[in-house]
Amino acid sequence: MARIRTIKPEAFVSESLATVSLTAERTFLGLLTQADDQGRHRDHAAIIAGQLWVLRPEHTPPDVETDLAQLADAGLICRYRGPDDKRYLHIVTWCQHQKINRPSKSRLPACPHHDTPIGTAPGITAPTARASITEPAPQPHGTLRETSGRMREHAVNPSADDEPKGQVDFTEPSVREQGGPGAAAVTPHGPDLGPRIMDLGNTPSGGASAHAPDTASAQQLIAEYVAACAHRPPKGVLSHLGREVRKLVEEGIASAHIRAGLERHRTKGLHPSTLPSLVHEAMNASPTTPAVPVVHRAWTNPTDVEAAFGGDL
Repeated sequence: MARIRTIKPEAFVSESLATVSLTAERTFLGLLTQADDQGRHRDHAAIIAGQLWVLRPEHTPPDVETDLAQLADAGLICRYRGPDDKRYLHIVTWCQHQKINRPSKSRLPACPHHDTPIGTAPGITAPTARASITEPAPQPHGTLRETSGRMREHAVNPSADDEPKGQVDFTEPSVREQGGPGAAAVTPHGPDLGPRIMDLGNTPSGGASAHAPDTASAQQLIAEYVAACAHRPPKGVLSHLGREVRKLVEEGIASAHIRAGLERHRTKGLHPSTLPSLVHEAMNASPTTPAVPVVHRAWTNPTDVEAAFGGDL
C-alpha cells in the first residue's frame, strides 16, 4: 500500500544517488512510497515496474532489474532472501531519513544483514562507547564513604585520629551498641524516645495511606475493551474508538467513566463516534426510581357476591 513519505533536499546532492542512472534514481524515490513502515519491499522487478512505471511501458521489468542492481551496488538498498525463499529488499538509510508516526509492524522478513540486533549475529559486536563509563558499585548497609565516615567518627569520638584509618574512614555499624558513646539509652516506654520513634497505632496523613488515582492509558482501555468482546472488532472500529478514548483521557475524564461508556458501547454495538455521549450518560445519568413492588394476596370468596361482581355472574 503506497504511503506519503519524506524526501529531503539533500537527496538531490547525494553522492550515492549521483552514481546511478536517472531511471534508477526515480526507482529509488518511488520505492520510498511503496516500502512498508520498516523500509522493506518485495524484490520483484515486475511488481515494482507495475507500481512505479505503469504509465511508462517503455521502462520494462528488465530495466527495473538493472535499476535495482545499480541501487544495490551503490549501497542504497540491500537485497536478501527470506525464510520463504522469496527475495526481498530494504532501504538501508530508512531509519535515518524517515520518521514514521505510529509505525505498523512489518509483514516481511527482516534483513539478516542490517536488522539483526547488535551483538547477536556473527562478526558483530556490541558498541564499546559505554565501556569507559563506570558507575560506583552500591555500598552495603552500614558502609560509609571515606569523608562522611571521618566526619561521623570525629563527631562521636574526637580521638578517632589515633585509630587505624582502615577502620575509621570507611565502615561504621548501622546500629550502635546500646549505651555506647553518642547514643542515648532507648527504653520501650521511656520519655527519651524522641521524634525518631513513631506510634505504630497512628496512621500518618498522606503518603502510603493515600489511594493512587485510577488512571489508565487509552491503549490499556482499548485492550480491556477488546478482551471483553466475543470476537475482535475490525481494525477501523478500534482505530476510531482509540482516537475517541485518547481525547477523553487527555480531557481528564476518569477511567471508571470511560470504562462504563465503553461497556455501553460494546453491548449496544454503536458507532465509535457515540462514545462521548455514552460516557456522558455514565457520568451524569440520574438514578431510576425503583418500581413499587406488586403485593399478591391470596384469593378469598367475597361475603357479598352482589357487591363484589355487580350481578355479572
